[in-house]
Amino acid sequence: MRRLLAILLPVLLLLTACGGGDAPESEPTSKSTGDISKLSSLKVTDNGDDKAPGLDFTKPLAVSEPTVKVVDEGDGETIKAGQTAELAYIAVDGTDGKTIEDTYPSGPQPIELGEDLKAGNEAIYNAIVGAKVGSHVAFAAPGNASASGQAGTQIVVFKLLGAKETPKALEKPEGETVTPPAGLPTVKENEQGIPEISVAGVAAPKELVSQDLIKGNGPVVKESDTLTVNYVGVTLKDGTKFDSSYDRGKPTSFPLTGVIKGWTQGLAGKTVGSRVLLVIPQDLAYGAEGQGEAKGDLVFVVDILGVK
Repeated sequence: MRRLLAILLPVLLLLTACGGGDAPESEPTSKSTGDISKLSSLKVTDNGDDKAPGLDFTKPLAVSEPTVKVVDEGDGETIKAGQTAELAYIAVDGTDGKTIEDTYPSGPQPIELGEDLKAGNEAIYNAIVGAKVGSHVAFAAPGNASASGQAGTQIVVFKLLGAKETPKALEKPEGETVTPPAGLPTVKENEQGIPEISVAGVAAPKELVSQDLIKGNGPVVKESDTLTVNYVGVTLKDGTKFDSSYDRGKPTSFPLTGVIKGWTQGLAGKTVGSRVLLVIPQDLAYGAEGQGEAKGDLVFVVDILGVK
């Protein structure tokens, strides 16, 4: 998902700025938008789900505005709002057709068709929702939006490989309560059910501590996953709270590869529904300089509410 967003981000940003089109219908059908006549020469030769399709188009191909076009329609089930679509894509330079990126060898990538995508980019949302599994959809962005840094129009063609219902995140941790060993920070819930951490008398960690406080019964977290969590973080030195999703009033989502090493290493292998106590040495956190108030060794309580 991260690679997909990285290469599509310029297109997404420009399409958002352009307004994105009509509001989705109650029973939407896939919609094309933008300078679609410029993609009329684009022909896609399907090579199955494991190999990138062949692309043929009149070169150079250039569009004057960000464009989304359903090139050909598949014969699978119709993809619905709220599902998670699975896709693979190939990105090429519109000037000479050279491949910029091909994700087919790494397998399907998920994209959740929820409110975040709908609000952030209605055009992309509308192109996928209502399309059928097996469809090929093309994105084209003017040269100054190219993620590759090249001057020509960038073309991204993806194939919708499947769709499945998106698991709903839990509201709170669910599972078996675990009694942690002595010597770790203690955690209690206040009247609002928010965990509060005490670090009194706790020694500096020699290595990462990842301790279940509640052992969830859900799927095992992989390092490549995107998590939905609630959390609170304090410094080990004096217990100063420096961050809390609870204070913001809602859980947060992030790719596990995009956070500090202590989170990546400490949460991979845990299960959805778990409440995890992390005691993180500074070298696995923000280093000697820290980040804002997050300095030195850190302590987090993380509730793993969902994974995708």
